[in-house]
Amino acid sequence: MAKDIRISSPLNGKLVPLNSINDPVFASGAMGRGVAVQDPKGKVFSPFDGEITVFFPTGHAIGLKSDDGIELLIHVGMDTVKMNGEGFSPKAEAGDKIKRGQLLLEFDPAAIKKAGYETTTPVVVTNHADFGDITVELDGQSVTAAAPAEEAAAAGPVDDDDVIKQFAGLPDAERVAKSIMHYVGGPDNVRTAEHCATRLRLIVNDKTKIQEKKIENIEGVKGQFFAAQQYQIICGTGFVDKVTEEFIKLKPSLAGGGGKEAAYAEMSLMQKISRTLGDVFVPIIPVLVATGLFMGCRGAILSMGSEWDPNFLLMTQVLTDTAFAFLPALVCWSTMNKFGGTAVIGIVLGLMLVFPGLPNAYVVGGAAAEIAEKGLTWVEASALPEYAGKTPIPLDLGFVTIPLVGYQGSVLPALVLGIFAAKFQQFLKTFIPDMIDLIVTPFLTLTVSMALGFLVVGPIMHGLESLVFGAVQSFLTIPVVGGLIIGGLQQVIVIFGVHHVFSALEIYLLSTQGSDPFNAIITCATIAQGGAALAVSLKTQDPRKRALYISSTVPAFLGITEPAIFGINLRLMKPFMFGCVGGAAGGAVSSFLGLAGTGMGITVLPGMLLYMNGQIVQYIIVNIIAFAVGFALTYVLFKHDE
Repeated sequence: MAKDIRISSPLNGKLVPLNSINDPVFASGAMGRGVAVQDPKGKVFSPFDGEITVFFPTGHAIGLKSDDGIELLIHVGMDTVKMNGEGFSPKAEAGDKIKRGQLLLEFDPAAIKKAGYETTTPVVVTNHADFGDITVELDGQSVTAAAPAEEAAAAGPVDDDDVIKQFAGLPDAERVAKSIMHYVGGPDNVRTAEHCATRLRLIVNDKTKIQEKKIENIEGVKGQFFAAQQYQIICGTGFVDKVTEEFIKLKPSLAGGGGKEAAYAEMSLMQKISRTLGDVFVPIIPVLVATGLFMGCRGAILSMGSEWDPNFLLMTQVLTDTAFAFLPALVCWSTMNKFGGTAVIGIVLGLMLVFPGLPNAYVVGGAAAEIAEKGLTWVEASALPEYAGKTPIPLDLGFVTIPLVGYQGSVLPALVLGIFAAKFQQFLKTFIPDMIDLIVTPFLTLTVSMALGFLVVGPIMHGLESLVFGAVQSFLTIPVVGGLIIGGLQQVIVIFGVHHVFSALEIYLLSTQGSDPFNAIITCATIAQGGAALAVSLKTQDPRKRALYISSTVPAFLGITEPAIFGINLRLMKPFMFGCVGGAAGGAVSSFLGLAGTGMGITVLPGMLLYMNGQIVQYIIVNIIAFAVGFALTYVLFKHDE
């Protein structure tokens, strides 16, 4: 039997039962068991020895943990988060060790009331399931929150629908967030919370507590599923940001994040690799999207016969080519960020790989065939004036000669070097004294990493990159077959959460050949799933489901398929399979036509801007084919009652 606990009130005022206050979330016990303090006097003290686990940025809520394991949430007032910290003066911060009676916060009750909010303060034990009766004491007053069994006997069973009705009049984001929190088993069952473009991503302690059907029926939720060890709830672009913000308010300790780390711990090796690559390359993609869009627009204007002044043309090339010319700097910067190194060291290290004094990788590659035809080695060619700057610089170490060359457009050398530099910097910090750390650590990090990059990592990883990515590139150019297979399987790969591995491939394709055929193929896979989802929507008889399905379908035409896949197609299976067939058909035609975008990261309707360089008609054709196949197969062969 769980032990009973007694806690001193952290605020002076009048203790009242928690279920008597005007906040339905706290009153229902969704946040935990405890009491409330009416007319608090403006100061919050620590009720025990322990630590501060979270101190909300606005100062209105504090999470504490006692040395013996009691997790306490103190939420000053009702809806006071909207005051944005006005009237609150923190006296400590998250992570501090605290002693019983220590002042943690001062606040102005008059300012709270003037702003139109209540000052009544809930004080709840968030890990209440670990304890029996919870009693809070203050100057002779005491209020006890009974253990669950006794509480249930006294109050009778709670009807889920009655609980949700309490949220009916709330703003949409708050209503959805509180409903989700209730149906995933309450705050105690949620370990981490974060969001992506469309989904609220949760890691829970006990999956059996999740009421999946109830969550699907929440108005505003477009689907739910488990993937990459996370429970993911589809809310839609834009709306998910607001839902996540409200969800974290229900358990402020979630504000610290940690979702990715917790998810990594339970992922497969392939999922870990994919997610790591995603974390590295996703921050770079917006820059490549922007330059790709401009490149496409420039190509469209020039293809219509427009003549530009050479200097103006040069300025546009500065805009479109800079990101790719200094790509290793971007990759090193992002990798250092990901692995805990100093970002500016990553930038400098990446710039070293493309130092102007080194032979340009593209120029060296262009002269390689001619040198080979003449039967010369690169060492011999480097001594000839006509090949000045067109061959690697021979670095004679006495026992071996290392070819030095720039790594313009390379991805893997910068990625591996960034990982090494971040880890090496962290290692140095473990023993270098703080007083010389600012000078010695960056010096050693750059020196050792640069030597390793040019002598070992660069040559090996550049060769591996050319071999692996070159093989994939050759596969993509196989007429029909390459597009057929990739177009049919790409959305299957999305389901397993390992699609980020292709980011490096797309960046490599853009940097080496200036276009991305992979983008054209995955566009077909995306719009085909949208076509299948639209067919399901039109065949569905239930008006509410039809409206939900259509709202889940629309993002697919903007390049986001998760709502359509997980909210409709995959649940019904056949539509998903028909969508894959549509993707294969469109991909095959795309491969046959040699379609390739000038950028990456956007597909379907927004992706049209990447094909303004004379391929827009072909792009529209392959999209129509993929959509038509996915839509027609689903509409004809799928029965809506399945």
